[in-house]
Amino acid sequence: MGNAKSGAMSKEILEDLKLNTKFSENELSQWYENFQKQCPTGRIAPEEFEKIYDRFFPDSDAKTYAKHVFRSFDTNDDGTLDFKEYIIALHMTSGGKTQTKLEWAFSLFDVDKNGYITKAEVSEITNAIFKMIPKDELDRLPEDENTPEKRVNKLWSYFNKTENERLHEGEFIQGVMDNDSALRLIQYVPTK
Repeated sequence: MGNAKSGAMSKEILEDLKLNTKFSENELSQWYENFQKQCPTGRIAPEEFEKIYDRFFPDSDAKTYAKHVFRSFDTNDDGTLDFKEYIIALHMTSGGKTQTKLEWAFSLFDVDKNGYITKAEVSEITNAIFKMIPKDELDRLPEDENTPEKRVNKLWSYFNKTENERLHEGEFIQGVMDNDSALRLIQYVPTK
């Protein structure tokens, strides 16, 4: 990735990221410089990624969720994130269009990467989300979504699917966009 002697980002990667993200060339260069300082090998390992999540969620168990997020960003399945994957992750999870975020959310919930989401996969991610929610916040959740099972059942009902049916990406995105509550159910936003 780029010229190892100068530490510069390759022109191909720079052009690709300018085309496919909202970041300017100057922003990408600054991100790259910081990435190189934080990750001298040019890659982030899952353990390093989990540490980042631990800092954001110090009072909970974010490890399982971090593993799923990492998996969804590791587009070439090599077990690490390179700079390009890292920037795409930033782009998809910060600001930007709801559609882009939901495309990423679909990849997060598609645990086996087969292009579909099952209720079991929704359950797996929801359980990981619940591990991040501090007990005092769990106690304040609405009665019909205060356990992972209840939240999964509520969310799955928005898609009008039976227990064993599956969702493709378009159905998932449309189902979440059609229901304000669904968007809230697929994520955890800490209350401060």
